[in-house]
Parts: sequence; structure tokens; C-alpha cells
Amino acid sequence: MLQCNGPRLWASLMDMAQVGATARGGVRRLALTDDDRRGRDHFAKWCREAGMTVSVDEVGNLFARREGTDGTQKPVVIGSHLDTQPEGGRFDGVYGVLAALELVRTLNDHGIVTEKPIEIVSWTNEEGARFTPAMLGSAVFVGAAPLSAALDTKDADGVTLRDALAQCGYSGTRSATGQPVDSYFEAHIEQGPVLESHGKPIGVVTGGQAIRWLDVAVTGVAAHAGTTPMPYRRDALFASAAMALELEAIAQRFAPQGLVTIGQVGIPNSSRNTIAGRVAFTVDLRHPDDAQIDAMERELREAFGRIAKARGLDAVIENYWTSPATPFDSSCVSLVEDAAARLGYGYERIVSGAGHDAIHLARHVPTAMVFIPCVDGLSHNEAEDALPEDVTSGTNVLVNAVLARAVARTPAHACMNDGNGRGQ
Repeated sequence: MLQCNGPRLWASLMDMAQVGATARGGVRRLALTDDDRRGRDHFAKWCREAGMTVSVDEVGNLFARREGTDGTQKPVVIGSHLDTQPEGGRFDGVYGVLAALELVRTLNDHGIVTEKPIEIVSWTNEEGARFTPAMLGSAVFVGAAPLSAALDTKDADGVTLRDALAQCGYSGTRSATGQPVDSYFEAHIEQGPVLESHGKPIGVVTGGQAIRWLDVAVTGVAAHAGTTPMPYRRDALFASAAMALELEAIAQRFAPQGLVTIGQVGIPNSSRNTIAGRVAFTVDLRHPDDAQIDAMERELREAFGRIAKARGLDAVIENYWTSPATPFDSSCVSLVEDAAARLGYGYERIVSGAGHDAIHLARHVPTAMVFIPCVDGLSHNEAEDALPEDVTSGTNVLVNAVLARAVARTPAHACMNDGNGRGQ
């Protein structure tokens, strides 16, 4: 079984972590900012040094291609993202991109060529921290979002994605849609505590759970805090608090797989001595089963309607975004599982709780993911961490799973490569 150069991979991760580094040890590389540009430039340079050709598509997705021996074959695509949360960590997304780069470097080290081409991709705006929705670049790539709508998307300052691409120099010419793909593989930290708590260095991801984002607006009557007796109030915040408690009860009824989160809460025109007349909040529902998440939403709507009616308020619930449960390709999942077993690593099958670009790809091409543990299950946090040995193990699994899919070839006439991707 092929083994990667773990120290080299770790050094690359630590080098990239300096791009947009924060004072508390994290990283801030919001999509298409100057720090994101510097990270992309860094990565593209490494890819060229490894003998790959680099291209950028119309939505800014960055590709690096290593040719195969059969020009008629579709590429095996591997990647993740380089953008981060505002207070992000050193491994979320970037691990998958640099593990893919280490895969190519490892093939170069051993003079291995593949029948199918290999392409590494860094997807644009995966996090959704600057432009919404998240996973925007991969959504355009598979046709799940129109290119024009994506380019017109604005950040909080009114800057369009189109203008941001031009400003950072990553407005590409390669078509953003209709590109041929044989399969897609992605390595990622788990972003949760399961693998670490079970003592497993590898997660063989079988698919992604359903995700549903709802926007809730509760409208009552703003009034004076000192002159309005409690029985006369139509307090939107107290009603929202009752709804939050009901959400927690719904999660308990759908435990352990049902998850509910209120991530944002706002009181427009709020004042210390004014009863809240309107409250807006977000709800994130998750469950591995589509029927169960449908049931969770039904219970939510019934409960919110009941609470609003009892308190004399209005509650409007709108669907912001839906991602159905998505199984991964069984043959690609088996390649990951077989690689982990043959390498002698402990592993378990796991459903991804987070959204990933792989979820978009899985609805169109055979897809699989490799998870590694993150320390204390922490992610989307400056303290996010992973162990060097787990980083290496996950990459070894990725290397061998992808190599099996891309089909290793060592014909007598093949040009052997040194570690820099140069013919020798």
C-alpha cells in the first residue's frame, strides 16, 4: 500500500495556516478576499511545481490537473476548499485540498502514472461566511445554481461575487458547468466528536444527512416596558422563547439523530425599555432520513402556529434552503473502506453531519469521503486541531482509494517523475 510523506503534508498545512492567521491560532480567509487570494496563489504555485496545469472556471473554482495515460478518460476529481469561517481553524477544508496535493506529490515520488487524469479542485465560497448560500462554487459546477445568480450574489457590504472575483484575480474563463467527471473524493476533518470518542482514526463516509434551513419571523406589538401590564402584552420575544423550548423538545423526540439549532436571532429596532414587537430567528434542522426531517418540520410548524395563536401574534416560517439526504456511491465508499482495512487502520462507517461540496457532487457523479478525527470534535473555531498521525492516515487512505479508481499504470515508455513533477 502506498504511503504519503506525512511530514511534508503537515509542513504544507502549517505553511498555509499562516495565510490569514489570527492572533488566537486560527485562520480568517473569507472567500475572495485578499487573504483567500494569497492562499489560492500559494496553492497554485505548489501545484505547478508538482507538474500540474492550473485553470480557473467562471465562478472561481480552482483546478489543477495531472494528466493520465488515456486521454479519452474522465478525470478523478479530489478536493475541498481554502476559504474559512471568520474565526476558522487550520484544517476545515484546507486539509482536503492539501491532502489531494500530497496525493499527487506521492505519485510523483514513486513514478506512478494513472490511466485516468487526476484533478484537484478548491471550490469557491464553500463556507458561505461571506456569500450565501454555502457551497456556491460546487453548486454552480453541477448545475444546482445558475451561474448568473451566483455571480450576482452580494456580501454584507453589497459587493457582488462577480466583482470580488475580478478584484482578487480569480475570474476564470473555463466553463463552470458541463465538465466531465469520473468520480469525486474528498478528505475532511469530521467536525464532530464521534471518531475521537470511538478511538477510530478513519471515518468511511456513507453519505450526507438532510439539512433544512428555515427563517422565522414572529410579529407582536411593540409597546412601553413600564406602562403595559403583562396580560396586555403581545411580546414577540417571549413567544420566540417558547418556540425555542418547543424546538428543544422536538429534538428530544427525534433523538439521537434529529438535530435542531437556532443560529441567529434578531430584534429589529430594539430598545432597552421597549417590548419586542418583532423577532426574527433561523432554524437549522438535520436528520439522516428525509421522512424524519419532514416530520420534524411538520411538528415545528404546528407548535409555532399554536404558540403564536395563544399569544395573539403572527408567525411566518419560510424555507431558506433544503439539502436532501444524499447517499454516496457504494463502489467509491468500498474503495475507501478497503484502503483503510488494508492499511490496518481502525475505521467506522459514518454519516456526515455537516454539508460539504461532496454532497453536491454525489447527486451527479460517484462520490466518497474520508473523515479523520479533530481534537475534542471542535471545528468552526480558532482552536480547531488535528493530530499529525491522523492527518497522515487519512491521506494514505485517500491516496490508495483514488489510485484504485484512477487505475495505476507503469508502462515501459512512461515518463518517471521526481518529487517536483519534472521528467527524468
